[in-house]
Amino acid sequence: MLSLNIYDDLKIRLGTPDDMREVMDLAIAAAKENGLVNASQVLLAKTIWPCLNQDHGLVGCIQSKTGAQIEGIVVLQVGTLFYSDEPCIEEKVVFVHPEYRAAKVGRARKLCEFSKAAADRLELPLIIGVFSSVETQAKIGLYKRIFGEPAGLYFLYRGKTGGKEVAA
Repeated sequence: MLSLNIYDDLKIRLGTPDDMREVMDLAIAAAKENGLVNASQVLLAKTIWPCLNQDHGLVGCIQSKTGAQIEGIVVLQVGTLFYSDEPCIEEKVVFVHPEYRAAKVGRARKLCEFSKAAADRLELPLIIGVFSSVETQAKIGLYKRIFGEPAGLYFLYRGKTGGKEVAA
């Protein structure tokens, strides 16, 4: 089982179907905060549920060892790019609940390191990035420290991330 212990009181573990509600709550919060367009809970669930069942994906959940709420997630989906039959891992979301962002342990960093460990364990390339109009440079700096130099750049025309609705 893939897990990563962080200090004595935190760990990242693989999410399970029992985590669906908490993972969905965090995914909805992420979509509201960083989405380019309004999101659908149905479409979020169609992506998250298989990953929680380790069906072409996985979910990393960070929480205290006391079993309190999930503090952050990374949703990783295994699939192919449109031009190849070879699999890769695509990060769908890395999100830390706002209450835990200022904590001494960098949860986003740990979720990224978990993603890297998953790619190493599965021996697959990982596509991961920053898609946000908020704190963008700080996030890019974090990703560069963990993953190295970026392999490209996205541009948004007629759009801005954040402040979106999530339909039921």
